[in-house]
Amino acid sequence: MPSPQPSQQPDQQGYLHGFSDEEADRLIRQARILEHRIHGQLPFKNCRNLLEVGCGVGAQTQILLRDFPDLHVTGLDASTKNLDAAMRVISQQSLSAERVQFVSGNATAMDFALDSFDGAYLCWVLEHIPDPTRVLAEVRRVLTSGSPVVVNEVQNASFFLAPYSPSTLAYWAAFNDHQYDLGGDPFIGARLGNLLLENGYRDIATEVRTVHLDNRWPEERSEFLAYWSELLLSGSESLLRTGLINSETVEGMKRELATVTHDPDSVIFYSFVQATARVDQGA
Repeated sequence: MPSPQPSQQPDQQGYLHGFSDEEADRLIRQARILEHRIHGQLPFKNCRNLLEVGCGVGAQTQILLRDFPDLHVTGLDASTKNLDAAMRVISQQSLSAERVQFVSGNATAMDFALDSFDGAYLCWVLEHIPDPTRVLAEVRRVLTSGSPVVVNEVQNASFFLAPYSPSTLAYWAAFNDHQYDLGGDPFIGARLGNLLLENGYRDIATEVRTVHLDNRWPEERSEFLAYWSELLLSGSESLLRTGLINSETVEGMKRELATVTHDPDSVIFYSFVQATARVDQGA
């Protein structure tokens, strides 16, 4: 989930997972696990020049290029380390470098002209940005009239885990509090409709996408629990530095996650929001 300014530390910009090679690998795995829940029926069939805001390490970019073979993607991110990783990801997937351009820049003040793109895609980025309204205003500015926009965002209040895991829930509360302290919003998915409306978008639709895995899907549950455990632990160093949690909470969470993973009756529940809209430059 990208992406802070390259000149500042991640903890100052709302991205508490860091920028290590391990984090880049985690984002690639995350995109693969969530792909079928995010990328089905995206409205980019007629687009030719797509802007991806907060492209990060190219985890979503590679899927967009594969799913839409006539599409050129311009990936914008504030982290040059992310962009270097994105180039490696694209080259490893044997995707044409001519169909993608990665640009370092600020999503709240893009260096693109009016009507530069005919579609935009934002995935797990507004949650890390202190001024999401300004980002959406900039996206609208650089799109041609009628362009489709897709925004995927978190709604972290929806998280549920069984068996009951008090250390994990305490950790999750601190995780979300810390994201707020960094200028982000871990519940921004619920606000997407308002944010798009106030920025002049039309044909706005929001859909709650829910991951609800129990004994009916044991293999997918196991895979998702492994991913979720990885996501939680990726923020532990940052959280420990803040003092919002201690090592006992982290160790307790590890034990609980192991218990949930091996419990034959475990449940994991999480919802996020996918919003779609169109640009009307005449509004």
